[in-house]
Amino acid sequence: MPCRETLVKKYFMLGLQHNEILLFLKLIHGIKLSLRTLKRIVSKLNLHRRMNFSNIEDIVKFLEERINGSGQMHGYRWMHLKCIQHGFVVTQDIVRELLNILDPDGVALRKRKRLRRRRYHTKGPNALWHMDSYDKLKPFGICINGCIDGYSRHIVWLRAASTSSKPEVIAGYYVDSIKILGGVPETIRSDMGTENKSVEKLHVALLEILQPDLGKPAFLYGRSTANQRIESWWSQLRKQNMQYWMNLFETLKTAGLFSGSFLDKALIQFCFLEIIQNELDEIALEWNTHKIQKSRNARSPSGRPIIMYQMPELYNSKDYLIELPLNGLTDILEQECIRLNCACDQDVFDLCILFMTEHNYRVTDDPYDAIKLYINLRRNIYEVVDL
Repeated sequence: MPCRETLVKKYFMLGLQHNEILLFLKLIHGIKLSLRTLKRIVSKLNLHRRMNFSNIEDIVKFLEERINGSGQMHGYRWMHLKCIQHGFVVTQDIVRELLNILDPDGVALRKRKRLRRRRYHTKGPNALWHMDSYDKLKPFGICINGCIDGYSRHIVWLRAASTSSKPEVIAGYYVDSIKILGGVPETIRSDMGTENKSVEKLHVALLEILQPDLGKPAFLYGRSTANQRIESWWSQLRKQNMQYWMNLFETLKTAGLFSGSFLDKALIQFCFLEIIQNELDEIALEWNTHKIQKSRNARSPSGRPIIMYQMPELYNSKDYLIELPLNGLTDILEQECIRLNCACDQDVFDLCILFMTEHNYRVTDDPYDAIKLYINLRRNIYEVVDL
């Protein structure tokens, strides 16, 4: 059994107060001491809390090491305890003041009870793409899929369709993009959805042919919350555009003009899909050419995505695109793709064209005129179709 001096030093170094040390000695080890005896042992062992303070430079170095790791999440009380347990003699006030100097952003975040998020970093354009589906309009039949370059935040594709569940449809977006770019990225990251399987199959096969010694995974799966680049960008899309459409379609639903049926979704697709895709094209262009301001905690470059993507040399980086030879290889890729040439179900599409011709309705790019078209077509079809 350890002697009482060893136990006193152990509990003192854990940061326990005198009365707490006495409790541990008595209840855990059966050693009964008076407070006076304990203080005498502490003095004999040269253990101090309020004198013989540690060198401030050593404490600063210790705190900096912790701030650069998971210790950045700790408040000053927790960090003070760490100091004590590592043998430093320092007060809470000193630790608090040092943290205010060394990590002011972390202190501010903790005061607001905000978590410090992982700082994103990737080495250059086309080193890592993030792809994902955006489902906020899916209840109304509009399925959006996008891909963003991790380094530059350049939008690679942003597409709306009647489905985002068919792997071959998503593969078509991928193949279209790599044809335009003339190459493929080193790695693609997505969530675990089955709709990404064809892209994974194609991309892994291409990398095995084009760069078999890459030494890193061609495709990464993870939770959607971990796919932070595209997940973060979806909030921008909602703020800049999607909330409008969500409100508009919810208004139709509240008015009893949308039931969620197959037919209603197909009519939404017929009347609104092209308008939404045109807006997505505009948003992608505007985003790619706007200026991303420098963030204090960011490790990624700031500037215009289109410049960061196409001229990485200005940011001391390089393009990691792996060249795709223009030969029969692209024809093979097409075999894994499906192109949706019709906005909605073909039978519903044909019915809509029939009624538009009969009633002289016009296709429009104005959302409110599209609402009128939707209501008219819905009434016409429900009058003749037994649902």
